[in-house]
Amino acid sequence: MREAARRHPRLLAQRLVQRQPTTTLPAVLTRLGEPQLALALCHRVGRVRQKALRPSARRPALLPLLVIRCADWAAPVREAARRLLREALDMDTVPGVAPVILRVGRRDQGAFAVDLLAQVLRRTPHGQLATLHTVPDRVVRRFAYRQAVEDRLLPPAALARAASRGEDTVVQDLCATAALAALDEEEAYEDVLPPLLSAGNPRARSAGVTGLRRAGRPKRAEPFLGDPSALVRACARYVVRQQGGDPAAWYRERCAAPDTLELPPGPAECGNRADAGRDQRVAGEDGEGGLGGKPARVRPPDQDGAGR
Repeated sequence: MREAARRHPRLLAQRLVQRQPTTTLPAVLTRLGEPQLALALCHRVGRVRQKALRPSARRPALLPLLVIRCADWAAPVREAARRLLREALDMDTVPGVAPVILRVGRRDQGAFAVDLLAQVLRRTPHGQLATLHTVPDRVVRRFAYRQAVEDRLLPPAALARAASRGEDTVVQDLCATAALAALDEEEAYEDVLPPLLSAGNPRARSAGVTGLRRAGRPKRAEPFLGDPSALVRACARYVVRQQGGDPAAWYRERCAAPDTLELPPGPAECGNRADAGRDQRVAGEDGEGGLGGKPARVRPPDQDGAGR
């Protein structure tokens, strides 16, 4: 018997659980290890799953299965699992079970665990939330940032830094939009806009340029008319025009400068056909080389000559 138990622990666990009456199941389950308890949590009989919940709740490795049981089709199992998960879930256990919670949340009975996770995050200090902002799971990261924005758990400066440093475009847009909402306060300018304007990703820079208008500093948008990103240049042209400026005139001034060796990107995006001669002087007669033999970034103006 001992040899069989050593070689076939799974089979032994199933037989122990199946043969025991309901009154003796708790005593049997307390003697089982984590693999056997995991099998009991997945048992086809609801009373077996229910009896396995409490001993499993004390084992962190089995908490993902406890989350799944919170969406169990049997109401007694589901309610018992929810009571135990409410006791077990904190910031020490959240990183390990959050991916399962968000996936189980798509089920019919899965909303409870997602709401419980949100409640735990609301009670968590700002410093501890950072652990979820760097987890490998993209779904968890986005949920954590979305919850932080909705409940205002992060200051605007932290949101601006997250938008400027992150690589996830969803997080960039979410955090940049939330950070710009703080520009209603004058003192928030120095904390929010500099990280966005100096960001390496164009989405954050474009948000920062747009925020210059709300901050009452549209003049600072002019240098971004020559930004390598078309998105940032478009936002800069919008801000410059809103203050009564002319982006095309800014480009003409750059092209007419005697020390210009290369066209700034963007003249063809807002100029007209009359500007083509100015561009050609810098680009060279064949459009392939500019003054000093350096290549120039030139794009033909619109056929109808209408500026954008």
